[in-house]
Amino acid sequence: MRIGELAELTGVSARSLRYYEQHGLIKARRESNGYRHYDPSDVELVSEIRSLLTVGFTLEDARPFVDCLRAGHATGASCAESMAVSRRKLAEIDEEIRVLLARRAEVAGQLGQTCSGCFAKGES
Repeated sequence: MRIGELAELTGVSARSLRYYEQHGLIKARRESNGYRHYDPSDVELVSEIRSLLTVGFTLEDARPFVDCLRAGHATGASCAESMAVSRRKLAEIDEEIRVLLARRAEVAGQLGQTCSGCFAKGES
């Protein structure tokens, strides 16, 4: 299939597909006229990349998931390398949550000192 078809099937722009290709996540064959041609299996790869990017993974983070799918696994998350990336990402998210909760407590504390009635019950 051509790049426009892959873009339509996956909801990803042709520009993004070319970007994924530049980073080696998907591979297109070139037709004699120079057009890119993608395999039907690239739909699954692009969908995996897109879903990972949506939840905060980077393109480099997506690589083990794509490699896992290319190796014939049912999901991109079923390989050891993918699981390691997921565990690392989860630890990063947990740390971000800890930082945000500490910031929130600091701001709430400051507000509570200056405005004792500013919090509804259960907000502080």
